[in-house]
Order: sequence, then C-alpha cells, then structure tokens
Amino acid sequence: MEHISLSYLYLALGLCLATSAFFSAAETAMMAVNRYKIASKARQGHLAAARTQKLLNQTDKLLSVILIGNTLINTASATLSTLIASKLFAGNDFALGTATLLVAFAILIFSEATPKVLAANYAESFAYAASYPLLILLRIFYPAVWLVNLFVSALIKVLRLKKNQNNQHALSPEELRLLVLESGRYMEKKHHTILLNLFELASITVDDVMTPRHQIESIDLDAPTDEIRKQIFTCHHTRLPVYSSNPDNITGILHIRKILSLKEDEIDQARLSEMMRPPYFIPSSTPLFTQLQNFQENKRRMAVVVDEYGEMQGLVTLEDILEQVVGEFTTNAPAQGKALRQPDGSVLLDGASSLRELNRKLRLAFPVDGPKTLNGLILEHFEDIPDAGTCLVLAGQRIEIVQTQDRSIRVIRLYAQDT
Repeated sequence: MEHISLSYLYLALGLCLATSAFFSAAETAMMAVNRYKIASKARQGHLAAARTQKLLNQTDKLLSVILIGNTLINTASATLSTLIASKLFAGNDFALGTATLLVAFAILIFSEATPKVLAANYAESFAYAASYPLLILLRIFYPAVWLVNLFVSALIKVLRLKKNQNNQHALSPEELRLLVLESGRYMEKKHHTILLNLFELASITVDDVMTPRHQIESIDLDAPTDEIRKQIFTCHHTRLPVYSSNPDNITGILHIRKILSLKEDEIDQARLSEMMRPPYFIPSSTPLFTQLQNFQENKRRMAVVVDEYGEMQGLVTLEDILEQVVGEFTTNAPAQGKALRQPDGSVLLDGASSLRELNRKLRLAFPVDGPKTLNGLILEHFEDIPDAGTCLVLAGQRIEIVQTQDRSIRVIRLYAQDT
C-alpha cells in the first residue's frame, strides 16, 4: 500500500469515522426509541415506522449486524491510522504512538460519544433514517449475523439464561400508571385525571366510598303509613333501603320511581313489600373495580356493605364508584359531609367525612390505609373520645374538635396551614 497517496488514506479514514458514527447512532436510537409510538405509527401506515418495528422485532439480529459493522469499521480505522502515521512519521515510534492516540480520541468523540448523544435526544428521527440501510446490511451480512447469533444463543444456554421470547415488552400496571402520569402534558387534564383514577380502582375498596350506615336514608315498614308516605315524597334519593324495626336488618331496596305512578292512598306497607327488590350484599373488602364488574353482571346499582360478621356497614352505589373515576356528578343529600369555609380561613367538617374525599377535594395528605373517616382517624390517634376544644396535629394539619356526640366526633375545624 506504499503507492496509495495520503489524500486517499485521509478520505478513507474520514469515511470510516462517519460510518462508525452511523452505527453508533443507529444502535442508540433503536434502543432508545419509544416502541409503542413506533407501533402506533406503523399501524397508521408509516413506512419508516414499519421498517423500524420490523428491526425491533428481531433485536438479536439488529444488534449483531450493528456490532459486526462497527467492529469492521473500527478495525479499518485503526489500520488506516497506522498507515498514515507510518507515512508521515516513519521510524519515529513516539509519533506513531501519538498518532494512534489521536485517532482513538477522534473515534471516541466523532464516532461514539457525539452521535450517541444526538441519537438519544432524537431517537425517533435517527431510527427512521437508519432503518432502511440497516435492513439492507442485515440481508448482506445475514450469514455472519446467523453465525454470531448461533454462538450467542449457545452461550446463553450454557449460562442458563432465558431469552425474551418474541421481544415482548409488556408494561406492568405500575409502569403503565407511571407512563400515564408522565404523559399528562400530551392530553387534556380531565382525560388525564380519569385515566389515573382508573388505576386506583383496583386498590380502593367499597368501604372507602360507601355511605356509612348512620347516614343512610331508609324506610321502616313498621312505621305509621302517613310517616312512610311523607318520607317517600321528601326523600333525596331514588333508591331507599327498607327494614323492619331494626335499621341494620335491610330486607329490600325500593325504587322510588315505581311508586310515582301510584296514588297517595295506594301507598302502604303491603304494596311497598311487593314492589321492593331483594337486597344485594357485598363484603366491605371488595375492590371497586371488582364491584363495578359485579354491578354490571348482576344488573344492580346499589349494594349493602357488610363486614366479616355479616353486620351492615353502609351502602355503596354505582354512582359512588363512577365518581371515583370522573368526579362528582350526583347531588348529595343536605348536610352530608359538606365543608363550610369560615372567615378566618378554617374549614368546618363533618366527622364522618371520608379521608379519601378530603384528600382529593382539599389536597390534604391524611393516611387512608387505616380508618376511612376523619372521626375514625382522630379516635385512633387518641385511643379515646376527646373532649370538645381539643386540638391536635395530624398529617401536618392543625385540627380542633368542635363537637362530640353519641360516642363520636360530629364537627371538626380544620385550620389553614399558614395559621
């Protein structure tokens, strides 16, 4: 090669550095590209995305052809640098060593670091651009690629490692939730909130959203007929639980709409017993997502929540579950857990207020892995029923007991954080 001029050697070395940069960028881009975005565009008929997806579906062959090409090019670069140095500095070992180091530095900067950084930042564009030449190279070097993969597969078997079959990259529920959480800027806020709420349905149980039994509006069949009629005409719900004597012993669910066609004198205990539907009981530990499916399968909209001993804990409706996904859209009965803002910035709360609802509406951080209500959380903290006027700090919030009654806390004052 003594007859080859330096200009050709320089040109060949430059081409080798550029080709090595291509392989380095292609490798980084292919590994960093969003596979789900590529799959979506491929379904829409995007040709470059389809080529890229084809390569990603055979990752072992893709990496083999890139590494074969990069190894050959880097070897050629080292050989060319030696030839150039020997022509320029024949007999000078120090100069030859220096030239080798300079070429290694050039490979590191121009063929490795810089293209890889650029490809990581613009992975999709680089992957599309590299997909076509990589497919061609894969066909040209297929025998070499097959041989390399043969040895790689054998080594993996010797090490008793498992290959990822069919290159599946399934996301776990938590990974999918994190993906939705980080993609909030790409969708409407309401849609983003709904998607995040859907992930919570599997971890929230019905006792987190149910109406406690002391807040249930129900009908006593043993009450006087006039009182029952008055209650029906002034009720705040379309479905009412029905009991006899004992409010904890629900015997049926009455749909008020069925009664509207009756005359007032036709409404009596016997007629109500005929029109009510048998109650639907569910355990308090049922996840919301499971209960949503159960409502659909059983064609029910209301269920009586019972504990492990069969004692009634409350009621949960289809609307209660849907509100956990889309937010409130029904009208609650008066005086059910309303937050009353005071002139000094504090808030008066019902002791039966759900901790989960308070966290969501007031952006608080009360723990929800224990008691479900604010009253229960405070009672757990004191292990006793505190007197009115008692103050405490829970989850960084200053709280004052305003009123206690019937062995529970009725009214609580939540002070603003800056007071």
